[in-house]
Amino acid sequence: QVQLVESGGGLVQAGGSLRLSCTASGRTSSNSAMGWFRQAPGKEREFVTAISYSGRTTVYADSVKGRFTISRDNAKNTVYLQMNSLKPEDTAVYYCAADPYGLGSSDVVEYDYWGQGTQVTVSS
Repeated sequence: QVQLVESGGGLVQAGGSLRLSCTASGRTSSNSAMGWFRQAPGKEREFVTAISYSGRTTVYADSVKGRFTISRDNAKNTVYLQMNSLKPEDTAVYYCAADPYGLGSSDVVEYDYWGQGTQVTVSS
């Protein structure tokens, strides 16, 4: 089993920045791609970004491209999400997830392990 714990959420004004972290523990896979998803009230969980284990491959949803950056530190078993130029529509619970067998998919069903989520609220 892999446990994922997110941190770094909070309340920020539009145009501001936040940095989310996700730390993995337990039986970590040596080849896990990692992804960030988000879910706003009344909406389905949606893909935000993903990164391969090596960090060489990243993919972003069009809605966050140019504003969000995913990165990882495998020595610390941690993946980061730097969010800049935040908008009210970015308000959601943000989840990190691990895909032990892939390169970083945008499909929620490819991820085997999920964190508990961290709330991000962007005020206008």
